[in-house]
Amino acid sequence: MIGQQGVGMNKIAIIGLGYVGLPLALRFAESGVSVVGLDVDPVKVDAINAGRSYIRHIDAEKIAAACKSNRLEASTDFSRVAEVDAVLICVPTPLNKYREPDISYVLKSGAAIAPYLSSGKQGARSTATQAPRSKLVVLESTTYPGTTDTDLREVLEEGSGLKAGIDFHLAFSPEREDPGRIDHSVKTIPKVMGGYSEACLQRCVELYSLALDNVHPVGSCRVAEATKLTENIFRSVNIALVNELKVVFHKMGIDVWDVIDAAATKPFGYMPFYPGPGLGGHCIPIDPFYLTWKAREYEQHTRFIELAGEINTAMPDYVVSRVAEALNDQGKAVKGSHILLLGMAYKPNVDDDRESPSYVLTEKLEAKGATVSYNDPYVPEIKLTREHAQLAGRKSVAIADDFDCILLATHHNAYKDFDFSGFRCPLVDTRNCVSKRPAKYYQA
Repeated sequence: MIGQQGVGMNKIAIIGLGYVGLPLALRFAESGVSVVGLDVDPVKVDAINAGRSYIRHIDAEKIAAACKSNRLEASTDFSRVAEVDAVLICVPTPLNKYREPDISYVLKSGAAIAPYLSSGKQGARSTATQAPRSKLVVLESTTYPGTTDTDLREVLEEGSGLKAGIDFHLAFSPEREDPGRIDHSVKTIPKVMGGYSEACLQRCVELYSLALDNVHPVGSCRVAEATKLTENIFRSVNIALVNELKVVFHKMGIDVWDVIDAAATKPFGYMPFYPGPGLGGHCIPIDPFYLTWKAREYEQHTRFIELAGEINTAMPDYVVSRVAEALNDQGKAVKGSHILLLGMAYKPNVDDDRESPSYVLTEKLEAKGATVSYNDPYVPEIKLTREHAQLAGRKSVAIADDFDCILLATHHNAYKDFDFSGFRCPLVDTRNCVSKRPAKYYQA
């Protein structure tokens, strides 16, 4: 029963071994906690158990070391939850085709672990002098306020016959992973967390304090859920602002990047955000719509958030129009042109292509009759995705001057210093990235 405060966490399970779950598993393993990584994908499970990495910026040596020390193992068997003290859920929360929240992965994970939440299933772990410890379930997946203490709680209680806050602990602690970032890490980024009860929160604090430098407890699961949404809505709105300014300033003959750099010299009251070809990643293009959807339940209309979404969603169309202008200056049309797109990843120097605007750009250009090839040193082949299945299997090609136009969508370091100065074809740069520019250089 709850009340066994101060009892350590000897073994945990992490559900979902992607860009969030795998780094978290490694951090706990490095801290001396035994971790069982659970995933429905046997390819990921086999890779981890063999000490291999399937995420480019995650070092395979770290995985191999964690496995060798017996601090990390992976499995597709969710009954392994019976062995652990805590379960962290790190699964996707996408939008469906109607741009409504899809928490099915969260709920399926909850249903899969519910039968194993009973502390009595730990058997040999308990002793005559120590009651079996109650399990902690923490949701890390970004979602709308109320998911943890309502939707997930109901699934866990129904499948286990137990009560949250009485028979097991329940909490929400949003992931703050930023793939490829080197100035902050899972260990150093402060961890926000909210519990279903005060005892649930305390157990969550105890767990994460084992592996992370700073924890920040808040008053409820819903406050923690709203915190993550607020962080990403803040970014979405400010990116929309500079995207709109980019279009306006271009018409005025003003370089928006020069303006931003100058404004950033002010030591207070300003924070630089930079325009781009559209939003990418699993957070900013998705999270704001979780709140707009939930707000309608309370008869609230999030006009500011929705306007930002409209502006950011329209950016690929603006980029396509700039490509058309660049081709038109050469006496060519988009239809029939062969375009090289630089960068399929949504951000620089990683292989993370989730929600990448490059997919949208490719489809929009090809819908106008262009042939699009791509180059990306981090994405050698396009994997199958639900939204852009028709692009699966395409392979990265070499950068060359025999295309009708080059479109830079992702500011990989490899492109920043690439010498385009002798290229005869036009280059459209959406990131103000290229330093050695061709004569026919366009910003978008």
